[in-house]
Amino acid sequence: MTSRWVFGVVVLLCAALLAVAFYMEHVMGLEPCPLCWLQRFGFMGAGLVALIAFLHGPAGFGNRVYGFFLVLTAGTGLGIAGRQLWLQSLPEDQVPACGPSVDYMLEVLPWFEVLQTALKGTGDCAEVVWRFLGLSIPGWTAVFFSLLVLVGLVMMFRRYRPKNWLQG
Repeated sequence: MTSRWVFGVVVLLCAALLAVAFYMEHVMGLEPCPLCWLQRFGFMGAGLVALIAFLHGPAGFGNRVYGFFLVLTAGTGLGIAGRQLWLQSLPEDQVPACGPSVDYMLEVLPWFEVLQTALKGTGDCAEVVWRFLGLSIPGWTAVFFSLLVLVGLVMMFRRYRPKNWLQG
């Protein structure tokens, strides 16, 4: 299994996960909360890193660099999913108040304040609106971000055989 093949599978996985997110939003009518938006950006970042790696077709040290950036983007997404899972586990009386939609915040607030508000999460982020096999949406994103972190770690620490330049 070549590293190009692995990164290609990661690109397809991220694209599929984003397609599911947009399906849930536009077909099922589930409005994404601020933390959901940030998780989407995590999958976009991981997919972009994997796409660049796929197109580049690195060897040796290059695989380690792309693996590092995959761990960085997917690990950030995993942290955001963990934050939302924590909010969902809070008792009702400790859940933060609901906030405005991301679209509204982007219209009236500077982007840095939007990011700060989104990272804190709102009461919308604590609401569980969909489950599959007992896991909520951030539970599933945490599973997939964990998988991407593992792939990135494998790409970082995998032993690569040096090419024998004399034999072609």
